[in-house]
Amino acid sequence: MRALIAVLAAATAVLSTAPAATAVTETRGLTVHNGTFVDGHGREVVLRGFNIAGEVKLAENGFLPFASTADAQASAAAMRRLTGANAVRFMISWAGVEPVKGQVDTGYLTKLTDQMRAFLDAGFEVLPDYHQDLYSRYLFNTGSWYSGDGAPKWVVDQGHYPQESCGLCVHWGQNVTNNGAVTAATSDFWHNANGVQDEFVNQATQTMRYLHDHLTADEFAGLAGMDPWNEPFAGRYDSNQTSQSWEQTVLWPFFQRFRQAMDTAGWPDKPAFVEPNMFWNANISFQKQVGGFLDTGAMGARYVFNTHFYDELAQSGVFMPGKAGDGQYSNDFGTIRDRATALGTAAIVTEFGHPLTGNTSDKTPTVDKAMYQALDSRLSGANWWSHPAQSGPVLSGTQWHWDVYSGQHHELMNDNPNKVQTTADAWNGEDYSAVQGNQLRQDSRLLDRLYPAAVAGHTLAFTYEDRSRDGSQVLTWNPVPGSMPATSTIVGSGRYGVLVWQGSASDAPTELHVPADMNAVVVSDLTASRAGDRLQLPATPGLHYALVAESAATPSDAQLAAARAELARWAPSATAGNS
Repeated sequence: MRALIAVLAAATAVLSTAPAATAVTETRGLTVHNGTFVDGHGREVVLRGFNIAGEVKLAENGFLPFASTADAQASAAAMRRLTGANAVRFMISWAGVEPVKGQVDTGYLTKLTDQMRAFLDAGFEVLPDYHQDLYSRYLFNTGSWYSGDGAPKWVVDQGHYPQESCGLCVHWGQNVTNNGAVTAATSDFWHNANGVQDEFVNQATQTMRYLHDHLTADEFAGLAGMDPWNEPFAGRYDSNQTSQSWEQTVLWPFFQRFRQAMDTAGWPDKPAFVEPNMFWNANISFQKQVGGFLDTGAMGARYVFNTHFYDELAQSGVFMPGKAGDGQYSNDFGTIRDRATALGTAAIVTEFGHPLTGNTSDKTPTVDKAMYQALDSRLSGANWWSHPAQSGPVLSGTQWHWDVYSGQHHELMNDNPNKVQTTADAWNGEDYSAVQGNQLRQDSRLLDRLYPAAVAGHTLAFTYEDRSRDGSQVLTWNPVPGSMPATSTIVGSGRYGVLVWQGSASDAPTELHVPADMNAVVVSDLTASRAGDRLQLPATPGLHYALVAESAATPSDAQLAAARAELARWAPSATAGNS
């Protein structure tokens, strides 16, 4: 059982180890304001969770995330219990929605809605995502090394595409640019050949209207918005067209068109989570393409800058020897923050992660830790305490992915009964699932994290040292500086996080998710209380700070007072350059 101990403004108090009766405050009805997600109480919200799920790429369960609603309900409960997640990116298959041209399959939508409802009823924010990779599974021949997902068979049939081949590709992603069938079909979509883009938008409108009409008002309020198209790419650039001009003249108009479809379907108050050219932030120089909506101007609050990040250098097995370290992705995720700021909206990283098996999986504990570190702050741990004002906004993110059927699939690859895929993700040799059968496959310290779920005011700085493991090695990248000995003593060798924020009046408190097994000592200028897995601090104007630490022993009153004095002197440095 967790104990929460708070240092108050004038005294020290020990909170009961029993959970408080107060319920966690709902964060539904998200909008974008001043570059952040804001809930109905006016609090800044951080979304953290997983993609549900790569199973949608497979035909074995009819392009649905789960085989049954019961599996979805069990998964929602397990995700909340094991990780404290508050959001999921929930995949939709065009092939599932519209298997016959012009006919929406209401049976598929009924099952999809029921599975989505399992997460909505469990309190998750849900971001539906029209998912595709390599455009469609139906582009690939039955003996192919690879497969795709997304568009239904009738789309491929009317396109009359060439025999697919990627040549000597060593990774499925090379099909994006090297497979003639994929590039031709993708290009046709953006050029609306045979009215295919019209058909996509029409069925998406019907899907969004179905969700609007078949979810209760409270459930519908839990939908964060819509992700119209996963990892967009031109397929083929037209003559004199560049990646930058394609984004501006082709991709952005498509997203504006989809935005209008959302309005038509009854989603006018929910943002479109739009993705740039999938190669805009590639970290291998010869794959990187100019992009990030450089020419759109301010998108505004009806759009969210939605991007992915994978370390291609690390995945290559060639270009990055060794493992990730402190601040490995500070610049990469800093660029994401900067692009969102320039676009006048919030940012979210809806896919990130690293393979759990294979020849680069030894890097996974460090790569994933470094990615979460970069979501929390744009600073390395070595620089965080000395320059907190540069920490930047806390980014929302959903890890790829949460597949309860990992390693237990029965997928006929490209409908070939002689190529049954059972292992890992059962899709193009990938193995990313954080779970198998709702049991974690990764370090719980990495996945069940302290994070500011809702802040009554404006976050100025945040960091979390999770002390996750790489094998038997404890990874510590953010030590408390020697100039703060009392704080360092309380933190010791345990997990800890620090939040500094400019508070505001609200009818709901600031809330941080506390990991399930963390015995939390809280040092703050405010009175802390506990509600389930949430640490709650009152909504009060002024500069505030909270240290949440996993102390090996209950600190004395004198130690707590000394730590509070150190933090009170240090916290104003987080306001420099912030407003």
